Amino acid sequence: MSPATARPARGEPIEVYEVKLEYDGSPSKEKSYIRLPAPVKPHVLRFAFDAGTVASKNGVLWTNFPPEGKEFRRDHFYEHRLPSDFSKASHIDLYVTSAGAFEFYVEHDAAEEELPYPTPSQPLGSAQSERKRVQSKHGYFNVDPVLTFPPRTRILDPKTGQPSADGGKVLAGKEGVLSQTAITALSFFAKWAGPLSQWAPHLDVASKAGYNMIHYTPLQVRGTSNSPYSIGDQLDFSHEMFDDKAGKSSTPAERADTLKAWLGKIKREYGMLSLMDVVLNHTAHSSAWLNDHPEAGYSPHNSPHLTPAEELDRALIDFSNNLASLGLPDDPKSPTDVQKIMDGVKSKVLDKLQLWQYYVIDAKAVKEAVAAGWDAESEGQANGNSAKSTQSLAKQLEEKALQNKLHFGERYITTLDVLTTVAILRSQFGSKDAALDALSKAVDELNAPLYATYDDDLKAIVANLSGRLTYMRLEEGGPKMGPITKDKPFCEPYFTRLAPNNKHHPKAIAVANNGWIWAADPLMDFASSKSRVYLRREVIAWGDTVKLRYGSEPKDSPWLWKHMEEYVALSAEMCDAFRIDNCHSTPVHVGEYFLDVARRHNPNLYVCAELFTGSEEMDVYFVSRLGLNALIREMENGHDPKEESRLLYRFGVNKPIGSMDKDCLSKSGSVLLPGSNSPTPATVVPHPGSSPDALFMDVTHDNETPTKKRTTEDIITMGALVAFSWSATGSTKGVDELYPDLLDLVNEKRMYEVYDGPEQRGIGYVKRIVNALHREMVEDGFEEGHVHQEGDYIMFHRVHPKTHKGYLCIAHTAFNNRGKARGHVAPIRLDRTKVQYITGKTLEITDRNASKDAKTLKGFASQLVDVPAPEVTEGRKIDGDFYSEINVPQEFPPGSIMLFASAMEGLASDLDELCRSGAKEAFAELDLIDLNVVLHRADGEEKDSTEGQDGVYKIPGHEELVYCGLEGWMHPLRQVMKHNDLGHPLCAHLRDGTWALDYVHGRLEKQLAMFPRLTKPAQWLKERFDQIKSTVPSFMRPKYFALTVTTAYDAAVARAIEHMSPFIREGHPFIHSLAHCAVQMNGEVKSASLWHDRPSASMAAGLPHFAASWARLWGRDVFISLRGLYLTTAMHQYAREHILSFGCTLKHGLIPNLLNSTTNPRYNCRDGPWFFAQNVQDYVKMVPGGESILQEKVKRRFPLNDEWVPVDSPKAFSHESTVAELIEEILQRHASGIHFREHDAGPKIDEHMKDEGFNIDIDPDWSTGMIFGGNAWNCGTWQDKNGSSTKAGNRGHPGSPRDGAAIEITALLKSTLTWVDSLRKRGLWLQGKDGVTAMIGGKKTLVSYADWAELIQRSFERCYWVPLDSAQDGSFRVDPGLINRRGIYKDVFGSGKGREWSDYQFRSNFPIAMCVAPELFDKEHAQIALQAAHNVLKGPLGMRTLDPSDMNYRGDYDNANDSTDFHLAQGWNYHNGPEWVFPTGFFLRAWVLFHGKEEGDEAYHHVSSLLVEHTKHIASSPWAGLPELTNSNGQYCRDSCATQAWSASTILDALYEIWEQRGGGGNK
Repeated sequence: MSPATARPARGEPIEVYEVKLEYDGSPSKEKSYIRLPAPVKPHVLRFAFDAGTVASKNGVLWTNFPPEGKEFRRDHFYEHRLPSDFSKASHIDLYVTSAGAFEFYVEHDAAEEELPYPTPSQPLGSAQSERKRVQSKHGYFNVDPVLTFPPRTRILDPKTGQPSADGGKVLAGKEGVLSQTAITALSFFAKWAGPLSQWAPHLDVASKAGYNMIHYTPLQVRGTSNSPYSIGDQLDFSHEMFDDKAGKSSTPAERADTLKAWLGKIKREYGMLSLMDVVLNHTAHSSAWLNDHPEAGYSPHNSPHLTPAEELDRALIDFSNNLASLGLPDDPKSPTDVQKIMDGVKSKVLDKLQLWQYYVIDAKAVKEAVAAGWDAESEGQANGNSAKSTQSLAKQLEEKALQNKLHFGERYITTLDVLTTVAILRSQFGSKDAALDALSKAVDELNAPLYATYDDDLKAIVANLSGRLTYMRLEEGGPKMGPITKDKPFCEPYFTRLAPNNKHHPKAIAVANNGWIWAADPLMDFASSKSRVYLRREVIAWGDTVKLRYGSEPKDSPWLWKHMEEYVALSAEMCDAFRIDNCHSTPVHVGEYFLDVARRHNPNLYVCAELFTGSEEMDVYFVSRLGLNALIREMENGHDPKEESRLLYRFGVNKPIGSMDKDCLSKSGSVLLPGSNSPTPATVVPHPGSSPDALFMDVTHDNETPTKKRTTEDIITMGALVAFSWSATGSTKGVDELYPDLLDLVNEKRMYEVYDGPEQRGIGYVKRIVNALHREMVEDGFEEGHVHQEGDYIMFHRVHPKTHKGYLCIAHTAFNNRGKARGHVAPIRLDRTKVQYITGKTLEITDRNASKDAKTLKGFASQLVDVPAPEVTEGRKIDGDFYSEINVPQEFPPGSIMLFASAMEGLASDLDELCRSGAKEAFAELDLIDLNVVLHRADGEEKDSTEGQDGVYKIPGHEELVYCGLEGWMHPLRQVMKHNDLGHPLCAHLRDGTWALDYVHGRLEKQLAMFPRLTKPAQWLKERFDQIKSTVPSFMRPKYFALTVTTAYDAAVARAIEHMSPFIREGHPFIHSLAHCAVQMNGEVKSASLWHDRPSASMAAGLPHFAASWARLWGRDVFISLRGLYLTTAMHQYAREHILSFGCTLKHGLIPNLLNSTTNPRYNCRDGPWFFAQNVQDYVKMVPGGESILQEKVKRRFPLNDEWVPVDSPKAFSHESTVAELIEEILQRHASGIHFREHDAGPKIDEHMKDEGFNIDIDPDWSTGMIFGGNAWNCGTWQDKNGSSTKAGNRGHPGSPRDGAAIEITALLKSTLTWVDSLRKRGLWLQGKDGVTAMIGGKKTLVSYADWAELIQRSFERCYWVPLDSAQDGSFRVDPGLINRRGIYKDVFGSGKGREWSDYQFRSNFPIAMCVAPELFDKEHAQIALQAAHNVLKGPLGMRTLDPSDMNYRGDYDNANDSTDFHLAQGWNYHNGPEWVFPTGFFLRAWVLFHGKEEGDEAYHHVSSLLVEHTKHIASSPWAGLPELTNSNGQYCRDSCATQAWSASTILDALYEIWEQRGGGGNK
């Protein structure tokens, strides 16, 4: 079995690279391109999808990645269906066993369009008639090739650590695998090496110098220019490579076979793979086949738009040949000469050509043709649609009659269609003369911009010709070509003119030459009709090449596609790698086609490219589409040490030392492999997406040498530093030998010098070492790096992430000649690291007059001077940490390098494992209160519990953490780990000291008396932190802190989930996150116990504002939140404790809104007792044996006569009631009516409320069964904002009194009555009462629970529904004059006098009623109202608390608003527009209740789609929760709690409803 198909060993984890896709199945921008390692061992690519994403709606992942054993075809996509259970996160696994370039996308049912507002004609449903299938954005993944080659011996002697004489030796006969990152390539020109039989000395030197790949510039037959890149025959190889000793070479086929054999031999014996240039976008202008197939090029015949460009080019060449006869300079020496020539161009060429005729309409000819056409038409009258102006007529003609605009195929090709023009004119003019006069003016109007275009092009022609002439003949740095001759015209020829023949049209034999353009769009074919660059003379033309014209598919140029396919196949079969020349000018579809051909012939082909797009995004596009393994990058482009270090960082570092992404974010898992029935253990590695890899060269073959751009001495530093890069690296033959000049590919005739070994020339000795180290560092996994630049010095350190061994290169760069001074450089300190000196060299040029040997290419004479071993000082810092300090020698001039081996002292290779192990056991005994301490605790909570001693941690230069526990640290750590952001302030702080480590475990140790079970977690943390502090260097501390904290966090989170219900345990990550809000909110805080005399956990309403003391516990909040946070999670004991605590404080038939540990409860909420009763009902139904709570007894905080007594009064807690009796009391007190004035009424309990607001009045209405309460001056429901601004006049004015029968209270009452009656019928209501007594019509009457419930049932729709159709108003209790919106449920029924309009406010409270008493609602009405809310009230996270069309709507809450605006000052609009999150949960739950059973997965998907933003928010928020509210359209509200109990709770309720409907089986 080949390396690429070997199965993982039994028990050995397989690597799974997980790519998480977006909501619609698209890859994020970062993940649109994914690079995967060579499948030497198979691995898995996993596409992961969050639960409930739209992509899971009948989702299919399509990819052209073929199943094992199938052949790749780009256009053949394979179907992978997503699991149908959208309620769980899902994934698709691809088993990767072969290399290649592949594409993927996801297809799924389209998301619903925004639901329209209901209308009488369409009360329900979407405007979308049918569900469409849509595609996500496409993504691409490349799998590195498996490159086989003979391995080599190690370069350093294992005993001495010094370079070995036998180091780097090729082990011929053995087979290894070369990672593409380990490539060290050498560009090599065959034309300067002689026949194949004479290559051996050159190959031997290259091999010994550590190169493992030879880049061959094109080896094919060259054109007449003799440039390798001007290929004369793509199917034959240069004859000069073959002599009698090389092998058979009498035919092209024999030459191909001989070359293939040689390349195989070079690979086997010299250990060097072959990288061959492939040129797809041009051919030599002398290619013989062009005469037979000129259609393969761009000509005026097949590309008529080139006609004027070719005419101009011909005229320019003729002009150039006749300069002398025209009296113009033919050997320009000055700008004056250039100007004279350009003046000649204008007068002798451009003026005569009259190129403007290709642009404009022939006004005279058009006028004559229209006149004739007018006469030919029958008489007609203007139809009244007269053009009002010349501009108007011109616009009509342009839109309807203009033809061939700027087509350029012939002069005056831009014209007007005569018949259409006549028709337009006749419709507007009664007389021919008037029409023709108007036409003339309109044509002038049309021609004006065409003339302007011509003028602009003319300026470009002149400027480009002048600029090119100046550069080529005058400028320093230019080629200074000398006299203008026929062979060297004053401008490059843009067209090759083939030999005339009878087979082809005369225009077909002028074919466009190839070239390049500054800042060109690489996706646009610059020879196409979309471009005028040939006409504007913007092409830097290569006169020896013809640009190939492929068209859009093979049928557009059949012979060319077939010919080039043979060329590519032939090349792929004989080499290991391709270099795509001029890739940016090769059409993408052409590149794709031919690389597919190449990979069919060589599946493990490595492909790199010369690509200049000027855009990283465009680079990714080319790399993705073509499957490029690397882009060629060049170190020499760095113009100074700082820029050079930036290039090294970008292309060479890979990951910083101490990187975290893989070690900290990878998880253990399993995968089911093809053909297997049992899961295989796996390591799941999140894939962040990829950037294009580099083939990072010190100097490429087509750029000037360092001698010209820097100094010769800098060659040694460039070569050494590049070799330390985590990318394929390379150089050009001649660089190591110190060639002073760029070699002329066309005219250079000399041959490479023959010598025995790399150490004999230039920097060969150093290259042998660093090239070998490069390969070994990659093979051994030294994947982390650090680059530091200080003045002219650059240090590059590579380190292994597990063994922590490494290599260090110190380079003194030599960008310019500043003498030989060492310069200032501080000693180089390496913490907790020992170093061993390997070698050091200074490049010294002994003779700067390079030998001008007529036959042999030679570089400068030089020597490598030894750098003596530097002084390495070892010591310890004040904190005891060991360090090594390298003192740069005094004799270390520019152009010097030193190499060291490094090893971290005392840092055990098993430290990673220590940090990952034992956490599960350490956290196994914690309960949920312990976990609240470990994971969360806001600042106020921690200070309350530690007597103010401790609070959240403050990181210098960073906002303070929001939690004291691990969740607080995880927010910054997630970003650090994901992006390896070691520059983050947290990492800097960790490097500076160990304070954070001490805090994390220290805070737990301080609280052991209160939470003794924290002993083991505290000890676990301390053991690891002590090991980190004593053995880890400061720069590695962030990694091990992150690894330890993440491991602890994962263990704590897992332990919390273990405590919870199957709904939570089996749920998706979003459900887990919501459940963690229960742990977050449920903590033991000294000042906020449920009881006045003992500690207990209690629920925070929200954080950070409601962390402690009286503000922590709110009755309404608790009982809106209890079902979701405590019951769906199976945190039953906490639910029970809260029910009993609040139950004991029942007074006036009400539950207090503020508990204050039962000492000073406040009774001002009308809805509190009903949410309480609903929670008791939920507890009974959802908790195993839950009925028992009904008979649990609570000691009553107050006497039964409602007397207020202090908590320590003998009357306090003197009476007992069962919970069932409490429910009964609530019902009876409301049936009897409740009237009292709040205890301590006045400023003591509310400084803003008006006196009337302290009066609590609640009465039943026995005509409807509803209970009415409140007044205009109090606010007894959750929308309880009371105005506080004297300045604005809203002080004491409730923002939303909701006096009357609030819809949710009516439904909660109905729910309680129905439930109690059902218990009575089942014999579970042991109180002996069947109902309540009430005064009805002046008589004391027994009203059964069933009768009361039925009365509400009969009244509800009639009282609350506002019909969609006004024709139905008579059936409902509505005042049409007050209706603002139809198809809704009233928010309140029976608002107070003068506030009747508030009944009709559309608010988000009605879904609460739907959730607790769905039986009250007509199903169609309910669905209409929900759709109306969907359209009007739904925001990104929350529900608008008021209809935006309401006159009181104000969507943005600012409690600090100090304006005079009544509606806004001091946040009066708190509940009049801002988008609260908890109503969203009720809305979604109601949607499920009224749609789910009928629509099933469609409804559930819809709900999931509305939770996308919630999922994102909770994952990204440092508070790990959902906010209290947002401002309009989801905008951040600074006054909101960052995480609120009921926000998470009600969403959990909705998801639990889905779980139950889908057969979740309850929580019992």
